[in-house]
Amino acid sequence: MGILAGFMLPHPPLIIPDIGRGQEQTIQNTIDAYHKAARELAALRPETIVLLSPHQTMYADYFHISPGRSARGDFGQFGAKQVCMEVSYDTKFAEYLGGLAGSRGLHAGSLGESDKNLDHGTCVPLWFVNQYDTEYQLVRVGLSGFPLSAHYRLGQCIRDTAEALGRNAVIIASGDLSHRLKEDGPYGYCKEGPEYDARIMDVMGRAAFGELFDFKESFCEKAAECGHRSFTIMAGAFDRTAVDAERLSYEGPFSVGYGICTYHVRGTAKGRSMEKGNSLKERLSPETECSMENERYTDETRNFLEQYEAREKERLRAQQAKEDPYVKLARHTIETWLRTGERPPVPEGLPEELYRRRAGAFVSLKEDGKLRGCIGTIQAVRSSLAEEIIHNAVSACSEDPRFSPVEEWEAERLTISVDVLGDTERISSPGELDPARYGVIVTKGGRRGLLLPNLEGVDTVEQQIAIAKQKAGIREYESVELERFEVVRHY
Repeated sequence: MGILAGFMLPHPPLIIPDIGRGQEQTIQNTIDAYHKAARELAALRPETIVLLSPHQTMYADYFHISPGRSARGDFGQFGAKQVCMEVSYDTKFAEYLGGLAGSRGLHAGSLGESDKNLDHGTCVPLWFVNQYDTEYQLVRVGLSGFPLSAHYRLGQCIRDTAEALGRNAVIIASGDLSHRLKEDGPYGYCKEGPEYDARIMDVMGRAAFGELFDFKESFCEKAAECGHRSFTIMAGAFDRTAVDAERLSYEGPFSVGYGICTYHVRGTAKGRSMEKGNSLKERLSPETECSMENERYTDETRNFLEQYEAREKERLRAQQAKEDPYVKLARHTIETWLRTGERPPVPEGLPEELYRRRAGAFVSLKEDGKLRGCIGTIQAVRSSLAEEIIHNAVSACSEDPRFSPVEEWEAERLTISVDVLGDTERISSPGELDPARYGVIVTKGGRRGLLLPNLEGVDTVEQQIAIAKQKAGIREYESVELERFEVVRHY
């Protein structure tokens, strides 16, 4: 009992005949692979399907688990309201999962549902599954803005919940690949699009789940994928577990990549029809049970999160040893604040500039390569640069409205940088900007937005201005006054 298998499945609505109206035949290989995967899933006769969808309720700092006893969904938004379905939720599984995740420091649960109806990321996979099996209960889980490592840990919680409750369960990682494969597609073309699809299909086809952590956030954003976090949660559910992986199909004719892979835990008798209600051992022959005992439970070489965190710990240790006094001051401030709730005084032994100079400064925090907080001041508001860094470091870890406050256990995982701003100067046109050299300030009336220079993933002036406008709540088409500035970035 536990997680018997996993399925990486896309969710293009046009694959449903009443929506595609013939267009679905363009992805016939995907349809055929979908049916094969659905038959394999049904043959396992799962009591519970855990479905991970990027299109259900999603928060930056919370994993949402759909509440209630049941839900329904249809394809009305795609012109096929008559294609509908209803599911029963495994309420005990959902409740236990939320509690287990919380006990392990993951923010997860059933609060804040914005739409009870099943999303298309859920409905498309279930439309295929329901043709072969409807005798299951569903657990529907959303993604979050947390780092990939947190998604992997949630997958471990899903596995442990299934085992603790004695559920025979499967997991569906719903997600399309890149949405930027062709110029004529709705999102246009980006070279990272086909690069992402080739890499992810290689990784998932080999079940080399540890390599999921090697995809940089900026690379995934440029590729405009929507399934990477789903795949990472599923990977966590197979931590230390030997799986037989099979790549069934890949297509991308509509500028969106669709990939299907299956993963069967060794010893679960792939394709064997099983009766519900009994434990896995009771449903297998003695010969298969022996194989299961030898192969199913553990493969210690597949402890991918531990391997990743060990590499990260070593990298961070080496990086922290090289931090300059500006960053050391910010780190000391954050660690003191998290431990005591108080700002430390300005310490002795700093470079003279930190005592004598006044300047604006930004403190930026990253965790697992993902932004975790960034707060700063455009101009000096404190008596010294040291004071500026101390106050902004506390704000970055506790007051950035985009993120929950940093917790004490996260401190050693943070990568910190400090940007000291030079004087600002007004410019007359975007042609005077260079995103690698200059930061930008956009102003419209009382609204003002700033973006630092030389940021990963921001390659053009247009991107730079658009992000600064977004931060200020200025519409993209509105004209703005522009200022530029240079920074000295400390690591």
